[in-house]
This record gives sequence, structure tokens and C-alpha cells, in this order.
Amino acid sequence: MSRPPSPRSPSRQERSVPLRMPGIPVPVKLAVIKESRPGEDRVAIVPEVAAKLAKTGVDVVVQSGAGAAARFPDEEYAAVGATIAPDAVSALKGVAVVAHVQPLTLDEVALLPDGVSVISFLQPVASVEVVQALAARGATVYSLDLLPRISRAQSMDALSSQATVAGYRAGLSAAEHLAKFFPMFMTAAGTVPPAKVLVMGAGVAGLQAIATARRLGAVVRAYDVRAAAKEEVQSLGAKFVELDLETQDGAGGYAKEQSAEYLAKQQELLAAEVAASDVVITTAQIPGRKAPVLVTEAMVHGMSEGAVIIDMAADSGGNCELSVPGEDVVVGGVTVVGLTNPPASMPTHASFLYSRNIANFLGLVVTDGELTPDFDDEIVAGTCVVRAGEVVHPATAEALGVSAPAPSTGPGTPNQPDGTDSGADEQKGAGE
Repeated sequence: MSRPPSPRSPSRQERSVPLRMPGIPVPVKLAVIKESRPGEDRVAIVPEVAAKLAKTGVDVVVQSGAGAAARFPDEEYAAVGATIAPDAVSALKGVAVVAHVQPLTLDEVALLPDGVSVISFLQPVASVEVVQALAARGATVYSLDLLPRISRAQSMDALSSQATVAGYRAGLSAAEHLAKFFPMFMTAAGTVPPAKVLVMGAGVAGLQAIATARRLGAVVRAYDVRAAAKEEVQSLGAKFVELDLETQDGAGGYAKEQSAEYLAKQQELLAAEVAASDVVITTAQIPGRKAPVLVTEAMVHGMSEGAVIIDMAADSGGNCELSVPGEDVVVGGVTVVGLTNPPASMPTHASFLYSRNIANFLGLVVTDGELTPDFDDEIVAGTCVVRAGEVVHPATAEALGVSAPAPSTGPGTPNQPDGTDSGADEQKGAGE
């Protein structure tokens, strides 16, 4: 009786392919590459989230060093099963999804496989060339700064998570630049009064700036054009500044955009508040557009020597007329700090929060290891800028001079800025 042939040993190539049970789909491959914007130290996916994604059918490939600036070394990714690629070309090869913080550059888009899905803070109206390049590759593109403002989307709201970081950073920056104590001190040599801080805008970033300044011991006043913000400000122990102006409450909890006449009257009435403050923190940003001017040059000259202005909107034109992005400008003894991309200065926790937002969003577009976006879902549809190569975001299509499908209507309100603060208070993206 002849013996059956011995089973053939698998080749090296075959051994490199993981065995999967029948009926279990091959996981979606998601790439994370280094952020190329100068000063951007965040990373889109952190190791803890990469491990959780693997359980949902998403395998993460990380370009070597992508998380280093955020204090997440390659070894931590490898320890949770992520693949480490030596460069961006290798990381992007054959991927289905790319997660990024800032918009991809044209050079990075050129490396993408056709038909890939991209999730980032794209700010599409300000990135039309990148949108065109992505559309040319047949990509499907989601921009988290367009996330609808509905309760179901809160866990994906990257604008708010990054604004939390930005507001905290702004409060610390104010304390660092002021040549005085923030808290009151009673000493044998005498009593040192607390610093007086004015926060302009009580959105996510503004409220975090208020809370941080209060923790540091300052006396805080805050202003917002929305009457609804008063209770939130007071709950943090700050005093709400009320002006003789009509409130500007708009849809979704944001404020309406103000007219030039309204802004001029607002500046006039705020001049005395600004002059009486040791620190002014401004938070007003409008994604894709120039930030409104809240503090004029004349108002700066009315402040005391040694006073500090922290302008969180310096990246987008500035809330102070004298702001210069990334620089400290001293005018008449007043220091104007042009904060740029503040969440990136605290990249570890900023990345952690952003990564969780990405993971929660992926839950809507990935099912059992397959890309299954439901474009009838208002969150998926609301964030989608390009769908399989077609620009579907109306404002972006208009900027490109192309037609877009008629927008669907629903109960959600897209993330829009209020007059003095927005969820992006960062980006700004960050952003934001």
C-alpha cells in the first residue's frame, strides 16, 4: 500500500500572508503618513486607537516616524499589530483609506492609489487645487471640518476636540507672556492683585481658555454675541460682559455672521473692556474665510504697558489688526501673540482626541472589514467633499466652477462658525 504524499511546505511568500477563517473579509487597509506642514506635530492615529481599529476590520499601516513628534514611537505601533512602512510610498501602496490631520499636499496626492478614501481637516474651499487632484484620482474625500452639528456626531467632532486643546494652550500662553502673576498673592511685602483676563468668544476654545485662566487664579470676564453663552461663562466662575447690542444667536448653537456696522459698534463698546484688561484672548475664526477683527490698533494702544493679547486666529488673518502669525509683536509695550496651530503644540493629547474622532467616524464607513459608506447618512454625506472623483460639496464645486449634486436637506446643521468662536478655533484646522 502506497503512502500518501507528504504535504507541501508553504513558500516564504505564502507564510507571510495571514490565514483567515472562511467568510471573514480581508481588513480595510488604512495608512498614516507623516504630516508635512511645518510645525504640525500631531498624528492622525495613535497606537491605542490602532489596536481598537484592528478589532473592527481596519489594519493600520504607519510611515516610520509619523508619530514621533507626538511622542508615539514606531515600537508602540508595532506592539499593537500596526505595520511600519519605511516611507510614504510604501505606506500608501494598496491602501483603501488615508487618515491625515492637515490637507494632503499635491505631491502626497500623487502617491495615492486610485479610488482611495481620505479623511482629514481638508477645509476644501481653501484647498481647491488639492480637491481637484484628489478628484482626478477618483478619490472619496471626507473633511471633518464639515461635520454636521448634531448630537449623534459629537464623538466625531474633531473641530471641538482640537478647540479644547487650543483654548487650554491659549490660557497657558497668556500666563507665560504676562510679566505678572495670574493669581492673587498675600505676602508680608504686600498683596499682589490677580490678573484681569478678557476672553472674546465663549465657544469650545473660549470656554477652555476661561477655565484655564480661572484655574491659574485670574479674574476672568468673557464676551460672546450669543445670549446663550452667558450661562456657560458664569458656570465657570467668570463674569459675562453684556453690551448694548442685539444678540446674534443662529442655528445649531452658533451665532449669525455679523454685519460691518455691527462689528464697528461692537469694537467701540468693547474698547473699555479691552483697555481694563491685563490679558485679552481672542478666539473668533471662520473656516475657509478671513477671521473677523475684534481688536483694532487703536484698542491695542489703549491698553496698559505690559498687557498681552493672545490671538488664536492669527493663521486666518487675525482677530487683532496687529497680529503676525507665529510671532510676538510688541506695540507700545503691549505684546500681541499670533498663535499658529495651537493644538500642534500639545500633540500627544491633541492626537489622542483626533484619533478617537477618526475612529468613531470610520464606524460609519467601515463594516466588518469592508468600506460601506452610507451616503444617505447625514454625517457621511455632510462631510463628503468628493465622491468617487465627483465633487459633491456645493461650495467647493462653486469655487472650482463645476456643478455639484443638489444638497440634501435634513435636521443637522453643518459645523459653521459663530461670530466670536467656532469649533475650529484652531485651524484650524486645526483646526479645530
